Amino acid sequence: MKPIILIPLMLLFLIGCQKHKEISSINPENWSKRIVDISNKDSLEHGKSYLSVYSQIYSISQHQKFNLTCMISLRNTSDIDTIYLLKAEYFDTHGTSIRSYFKGPIYMAPLETVEIIIDEKDITGGTGANFIVEWKTPKGCSEPLFEGVMNSLQGTQGLSFITQAKRIK
Repeated sequence: MKPIILIPLMLLFLIGCQKHKEISSINPENWSKRIVDISNKDSLEHGKSYLSVYSQIYSISQHQKFNLTCMISLRNTSDIDTIYLLKAEYFDTHGTSIRSYFKGPIYMAPLETVEIIIDEKDITGGTGANFIVEWKTPKGCSEPLFEGVMNSLQGTQGLSFITQAKRIK
């Protein structure tokens, strides 16, 4: 009787010990389908934005942290123009690049939103994580909007807040 109980317990233990760290809930193939050649579009205006995000925040003291899910919302605010994102790069608290999300310019249709999700389990960004987003728009087009939405649910406690990007170039 004991071996019958021990086998399922050992299986549960082995499954529970497997390291599974999903770095993004967005399939990279989705980015490759959006890549476009903009080399023939010489009249585009260039911009760069900084977005602060938090994969962790301090709770109770500086010695205890609370993990968060981050949704990076990239929005084309123009209702007529397609815009182009050149780079969305994720940095940790110390300014070290963690990852870049696409390998070439991607398009965003008028009023379209694309998202990057950083899972709650992915704490590589830490308490001072951030994004640099580079973009190009047609002349006279409204600037894109970049927001970070951080949230978490643990037990009966829920936490949610947003940040907005600041243009730095």
